[in-house]
Amino acid sequence: MRAVVFDAFGGPPEVREVPDPVVPDDGVVVRVAATGLCRSDWHGWMGHDEGIALPHVPGHELAGRIEAVGPGVTRWRVGDRVTVPFVSACGRCPSCAAGDHQVCERQRQPGFTDWGSFAELVALHHADVNLVAVPDAMDWATAAGLGCRFATAYRAVVAQGRVRPGSWVAVHGCGGVGLSAVMIAVAAGALVVAVDTHPQARALAVELGADVCLDGNAPPEEVAEAVRAATGGGAHLSLDAIGSPASCAASLHGLRRRGRHVQVGLLPRGAPLPMDRVVALELAVVGSHGMAAHAYPEMLRQIEVGTLRPESLVRATIPLDDAPAALTALSTGSSPGITVITPRAT
Repeated sequence: MRAVVFDAFGGPPEVREVPDPVVPDDGVVVRVAATGLCRSDWHGWMGHDEGIALPHVPGHELAGRIEAVGPGVTRWRVGDRVTVPFVSACGRCPSCAAGDHQVCERQRQPGFTDWGSFAELVALHHADVNLVAVPDAMDWATAAGLGCRFATAYRAVVAQGRVRPGSWVAVHGCGGVGLSAVMIAVAAGALVVAVDTHPQARALAVELGADVCLDGNAPPEEVAEAVRAATGGGAHLSLDAIGSPASCAASLHGLRRRGRHVQVGLLPRGAPLPMDRVVALELAVVGSHGMAAHAYPEMLRQIEVGTLRPESLVRATIPLDDAPAALTALSTGSSPGITVITPRAT
């Protein structure tokens, strides 16, 4: 098969022929119809994630048709349209038994612990636990984004953030996750402040229903002050959807008393937290790490009836040959919306 491969962290990725994946006993091989280009892929390429063995094929947001099924799989057949959360849970550890597949103690991740979906084929483990059926009416590009950015934002806003109608939600960073969070918060009846450094990203946030947009180029304390002014005292819920010390600080300082900060963006080098403010204002600080496959039905129902419109987030589709340049270009910033790679038409 053809795949994007890199041999060194931060080294040049290239498209080349590699062996087809072997179907796992408890898994499947999927012919990739679409795969998202995500900043998490950039983190993996840069060597920020543990567990990546070289050479490596990135890619963790995917959708496609099942090409082969392992002997231990009972729920899926060749030809089924599927997507998958980026966390492939084992289904057997204590966390999985509690329903918390997104923090599985023995998780596997395509594009990180295993070769990923910047390829024509990808192997996925624990298929009966993790695969999600893609509705026939949903296009591949939309389905691919569900595996990480949209589902991650959905759980971050709804489950971890506990969004409420009429509450103020601040979203710091309007890339794929952040714009998804804006859409989901608006659909939940919240008022939204969107913060980003790029005018195009802020314009997209307005399209999706953000009530206020702020320039994220200002120092964190000024951004936080602007959020507090716009929301009449601070956001009830604030998300760092980009992952930087500055956006994390702005998010926390922009909360009102007893507000809730959700960390969604990765912070490879960590960030200082104003714990004095957390204590004094009784702020809640929580993380959010994807969403388990069993939690997808309500999100899919809202997409089916048109309450949520993830298809509107897809702003570019590129062939596999353009993926190496697009991946390395993330070093200087992200394009507005979601970019999807199509390894091969199906």
